[in-house]
Amino acid sequence: MQIIPVLDIKGGVVVRGVMGDRANYRPIETPLSATPQPLDVARGLLSLAAFKALYIADLDAIEGRPANRGTIEALSAEFPELELWLDAGVHTADEARDYLGLGVIVVLGSETIDSAATIADLRREERAILSLDYRGSAFVGPEGLEDAADDWPARVIAMTLAKVGSGAGPDLERLTKVKAAAGGRRVFAAGGVRHAADLDELQAAGIAGALVATALHDGRLDAATLARYGT
Repeated sequence: MQIIPVLDIKGGVVVRGVMGDRANYRPIETPLSATPQPLDVARGLLSLAAFKALYIADLDAIEGRPANRGTIEALSAEFPELELWLDAGVHTADEARDYLGLGVIVVLGSETIDSAATIADLRREERAILSLDYRGSAFVGPEGLEDAADDWPARVIAMTLAKVGSGAGPDLERLTKVKAAAGGRRVFAAGGVRHAADLDELQAAGIAGALVATALHDGRLDAATLARYGT
């Protein structure tokens, strides 16, 4: 079970994500960092465990504002050993390949991608990850993508936006359906992880890893607990 900490970046700082209500996200307050600056928060997260990857949601880029490229480049320079999984709201294959030039893992969010054909075009790119995004019970993305598992890349995130920061637990029903459709692809959970019991349940269900933020900052997943899992 791989644990991937999340940085939601908006206006150049890390914000606390709650249930996908991005308009009301505020700069994060966490015992892991004295400031909400991305480098400081990343250092705090890495003090908990030797994580192998860090997920970055560039909310400015996702919502159509100028991207935080300077911040991404600074994180990459500071932590060259980390995989940076970046969701910057890409729409097209050309945009995705532009970000691949930064050396990051590009997250292809169904919320912003222009078509299922774009995912098919990138399915063999080892540094591309598909995020299947859901609001409530509704899939958010191009028609046909949710049912085109043969065109998905090797790693897939099931992102339940209403679960993010909610403390409501992961969406196991949806994760089970995505995993069944995904075949041999690795499926990652995003949204709702509260504590070790949730991670154990996900692991038992064959989920490859989980994106986590709130439980790390709140201390419910501390260094001793994280040591039980592959990071």
